[in-house]
Amino acid sequence: MNNVFSRLDAIPPLSPEERQLLDSVKALCRDEIAPRAAEYDRSGEFPWENVRAINALGLNAMFVPEAYGGAELSYAAYLTCVREISAACASTGIIWATNFHAVKPLIDFGSEEQKRRLLPRVAEGALGALAITEPEAGSDATRMTTRFTPDGDDIVVDGGKTFITNGDVADLVLLFGKWSELGDSRDAISALYLEKGTPGFSVLRKEDKLGHRASSTAALAFDHCRVPRANLLGAPGEGLPLLLAALNKSRPSVAAHALGIAHAAFDDAVAYINERRQSGRRIVEFQGIQFLLADLATDLAMCEGWLWHVAGLVDAGEGDIGVEASMLKLRASDLAMRIAIEAVQLHGGYGYIKEYRVERLLRDAKITQIWEGTNQVHRQLIGRSFVDKR
Repeated sequence: MNNVFSRLDAIPPLSPEERQLLDSVKALCRDEIAPRAAEYDRSGEFPWENVRAINALGLNAMFVPEAYGGAELSYAAYLTCVREISAACASTGIIWATNFHAVKPLIDFGSEEQKRRLLPRVAEGALGALAITEPEAGSDATRMTTRFTPDGDDIVVDGGKTFITNGDVADLVLLFGKWSELGDSRDAISALYLEKGTPGFSVLRKEDKLGHRASSTAALAFDHCRVPRANLLGAPGEGLPLLLAALNKSRPSVAAHALGIAHAAFDDAVAYINERRQSGRRIVEFQGIQFLLADLATDLAMCEGWLWHVAGLVDAGEGDIGVEASMLKLRASDLAMRIAIEAVQLHGGYGYIKEYRVERLLRDAKITQIWEGTNQVHRQLIGRSFVDKR
């Protein structure tokens, strides 16, 4: 069984340096992050110890170009790290992955001045947040109402965002809103970087969540925030292409996060049923259980194969991966939830108590079907791609 997944992990053409870093990440997850996960989940406290440990490895630098203080590695290497960290602690996994989600548009579309000013901070460990969702603009982000009003050398920001990962702890927030002079259509969507401590920027509340309890999810308010025009990403009205490009890179990342949860649940289930006995036999020896394992392992292997396919497309410079990213996010998140449910079932009553990790993994898995576009929306996106445009 282990050979199947180890051979899959050998597919991404990682460099020796990337393999060495991945080994360090696995050791960090085993020795520090995983042992702390249950307590962080219980307390809901932000996992600063884990963030500091990640920064000590210099992991933020892996997606920052060398010219700006980083040591840029492949997208495949990034996804492997997301998966490993998320398997150890899903909250910590999404906290770190969100840094990439918030910063990748700066790397791809930012001006030279913006990169030289902001990216070194990221490489050193700054936290990022991606602020798109609003109370009335979720899966349809084009209905956002946050306003950007130009005023001399500044942009005045008014509005609010909700369900923002890292929102209350981020040093840099990639914020999407509509340029006041361009009306209220999707063509008015623009993007800027709002920095921590900006007057008028406040945290309304932190959400008390079912899962990912150590990951900070916040509602944010912007009351006449004055942001330097130099922080505008691209030109006014260019935000929608930036948003879609950001989602194309973040959705595979969320899939890797979901697959980390799925792997952890699968591994826990297999270990438990190899030890637990019923009617004088190990649970794993029952044919019905073996059939279930066969289905879960096969689907997990297929999904992992697609993960590395999409990673290869990104590393090859392919930009039009929207459908592939949606397929990956959809299948990985559905599978994470399915495997987590079955892992709880295979543990019997023990799966329902907090002593066993599968209880937490089930709670953590659910949100992966909701964020970065609900899976219903992804099914629409995939299905529409086959409509003849004649």
